[in-house]
Amino acid sequence: MLKKAQKPSKKASAKPFNKVAVIGVGLIGASLALALRERKLANKIVAGDKNAKHCALALRKKIADEATTNLARVVKDADLVVLCTPVASMGAVAKVIAPSLKKGAILSDVGSVKQAVVEGVGPHVPRGVHFVPAHPIAGTEHSGPLAGRADLFEGRWCIITPVRGGDAKAAQKLTKLWEKLGSRIKRMDAKHHDRVLAITSHLPHLIAYTIVSTASDLGTHLKDEVIRFSASGFRDFTRVAASDPVMWRDVFLNNREAVLEIIQRFSEDLTALQRNIRWGEGDKLFKLFSQSRAIRKAVLDQKQDTNEPMSKRKP
Repeated sequence: MLKKAQKPSKKASAKPFNKVAVIGVGLIGASLALALRERKLANKIVAGDKNAKHCALALRKKIADEATTNLARVVKDADLVVLCTPVASMGAVAKVIAPSLKKGAILSDVGSVKQAVVEGVGPHVPRGVHFVPAHPIAGTEHSGPLAGRADLFEGRWCIITPVRGGDAKAAQKLTKLWEKLGSRIKRMDAKHHDRVLAITSHLPHLIAYTIVSTASDLGTHLKDEVIRFSASGFRDFTRVAASDPVMWRDVFLNNREAVLEIIQRFSEDLTALQRNIRWGEGDKLFKLFSQSRAIRKAVLDQKQDTNEPMSKRKP
């Protein structure tokens, strides 16, 4: 049964989209809906989620005008449909909603892996519906509808990965929408996206999970001391390792080729570092650490080390 919140205003407007459907009301889906509402980019925002509690929260917190577990119903007459579910489920969701998508609608996603999404969703996209994959590189370690933030995308990159033979006007319209949400835009093909994100996002999360797991496997007394006397480095790793386990399981399984390639290169670099330490090669360690410091400076220069919206960041 479709649940309704307060009815949206009937006042006419020149908003980019009349109806936007967000499928999956987690951190990204909730943030997207809130951002669309705050910036008045859609006349009506509806949400679909297999979890009835998420739907109830979406209504109570005014994340969406309507919310339902009936995904086929929620996309009916939507001009834009954005898949915000775990990557592994996007193909199945696309199959369910495909018959209900209206001609001319734009179908997009927010997945951290793009090639698997293209392969999983693409075959189910009906003729006349424009599929434009995307990936907003934004997030926190929190999850669920209550973690949503309207300012989550401000100053962050959103990578658009248009499919071969896709509609250029639809891709441009989606690009403009993300720009209005505060994002900086970059276009890539799906395979290149997956290689880039394997090193900038996927490997760091894998390392964080591994380090925290190593600490967890220590003897009880030593583990307690590690937690009690955590230095900033370990605390940062625990924050990253607190990310949604379902999402990251799907990321690694669906980007395994690129991730395994990067893990191999990392393992080789780690072996070289072990040798430097064993043989007391301080000059090589100093060179490595200096190079790493330069990368850190570049990240700071790009203002990519804060969760604050761009408007509140220090120059």
